[in-house]
Amino acid sequence: MILIIILAIASGMALSTQAAINGQLGEKIGVVKTALITFGIATVITALLILFFEPVYESNLLTVPKWQLTGAFFGILYLIVMVASVPRVGIAVATVSTIFGQMIMSMLIDTQGWLGNASIALNPWRIAAMVCIAIALFFIYKANQSEC
Repeated sequence: MILIIILAIASGMALSTQAAINGQLGEKIGVVKTALITFGIATVITALLILFFEPVYESNLLTVPKWQLTGAFFGILYLIVMVASVPRVGIAVATVSTIFGQMIMSMLIDTQGWLGNASIALNPWRIAAMVCIAIALFFIYKANQSEC
């Protein structure tokens, strides 16, 4: 369990690094072109991973419920918004805003058991975590404002 959490933290660190790089690239070549380059390179790398490492599964893209294929649209939304927002508000505000949005939606999905996930009750610890993220966003935003 700890290893998975460490890997998730590392992936979050990678996302912030990606946001910084893509924000700079987006300023030079455009937001949508940056998204295309990012997804193009990711497609090639993912295809290689599938070819060499992915085990065979019973289901395929033609047999899974079609709503499960919509997840890709959310990745596009995330990438385009981050590329556009990082140069304007900074990596920290953009990232914590994203995390806050993730927390809101993940709590809704958890408590409601949406999208085939097991239901996890909302409790004071989870509410406190949401409040902490909101406070962190406020403080980081205010800190950026005081530097301008």
